[in-house]
Amino acid sequence: MAKKELKEMSFMDHLEDLRWLLVRSSIAIIVLSCACYFIDGFIFDTIIFGPKDPNFVTYKFFCEVTHYFGVDDTYACATEFSFIIQNTEVGGQFSMYLWTLITAGFILAFPYILWELWKFISPALYEHERRHAGAFVIVSSLLFFIGVVFGYYIIVPLSINFFGTFNVSDTIVNQFSIDSYTSMVKTSLVASGLVFELPIIVYFLAKLGLVTPDFLRKYRKFAIVIILIVAAIVTPPDIPSQVIVSIPILILYEVSIIIAAVVAKKQKTNEQPS
Repeated sequence: MAKKELKEMSFMDHLEDLRWLLVRSSIAIIVLSCACYFIDGFIFDTIIFGPKDPNFVTYKFFCEVTHYFGVDDTYACATEFSFIIQNTEVGGQFSMYLWTLITAGFILAFPYILWELWKFISPALYEHERRHAGAFVIVSSLLFFIGVVFGYYIIVPLSINFFGTFNVSDTIVNQFSIDSYTSMVKTSLVASGLVFELPIIVYFLAKLGLVTPDFLRKYRKFAIVIILIVAAIVTPPDIPSQVIVSIPILILYEVSIIIAAVVAKKQKTNEQPS
């Protein structure tokens, strides 16, 4: 078995590499955030505030789904949202503007951040593993962007639909602050993207021996319960919506089990004397 070609590096050397990783990644985020300035109208009017429109494609889809299953469509087929978005702070819009562009820069710079991360961890990998840098960046980036799209077209509209129509009394008027609204959108997108990195995270944890396929299978039922609870929180109170949100995450969990099993099998084969 080929030995790892590790350079003798002190703890301070590793910290220095990590520092430059963060510096270069931050520069990439800032540069792409500045580039987003030139399409800020599209980012805000079309992307950020798109799900606020009752005619958004997701609402039409869920309305048809609830009709198909014969479920109460009170939430899924809302024709208007009885809430307004307002700015309540002097510098509220400016602060929201900057952080939204930074978030957009982070999302766009994610492949480069992954490349920097790969360069940081590659000295601890075998030579044949280092050759998979391109595959790592492509697959990880693809999963992240799929998660972002899932968050935008599923999580965000369902959250807006539920919280925008939920009302305990007719005397209460929903007036959401611009910071609260955009934070919900940004958090949903980034969090969904990171959740879809689960197979990649499990791969490295399995390589380190911290996760095994038996462990994932043993606690599968607990994972399913947690996923269903999360889906119930972020979706309207109807079964079809919760199932649609849960299925992709459950698939990711099952894929992670397969990945952990493959890694464990390879490690067992490598440990056998030739």
